[in-house]
Amino acid sequence: MQDISPARGFKIGIKYIHMGPIAQYLRETRAELRHVAWPTQSQTIVYTILVAAISIFVAAYLGFFDFLFTSGLAKLIEVVPVQSPVTISQIATSTATTTSATTSHQ
Repeated sequence: MQDISPARGFKIGIKYIHMGPIAQYLRETRAELRHVAWPTQSQTIVYTILVAAISIFVAAYLGFFDFLFTSGLAKLIEVVPVQSPVTISQIATSTATTTSATTSHQ
């Protein structure tokens, strides 16, 4: 049979098994949670709706200004002339000479 002693741990036979600081922390946390003033169901619903509404408003507000700055920057880039100092050109190569060279050596 196991007896529980809050100060020392679990009693098994004659010996006590010390639970350590983790068990003490859990006991103190549980005792502290009994002192918390938990919100009612209606308060929880109201606060949840309020948080969702504020989050949507802030997302729309930031999205609006992001759209304005992105559009303004795109129009500014269109107005500024672009000068490309480097021109890249491609040189076409023919594979016909390499295949005829390999067939002649066979």
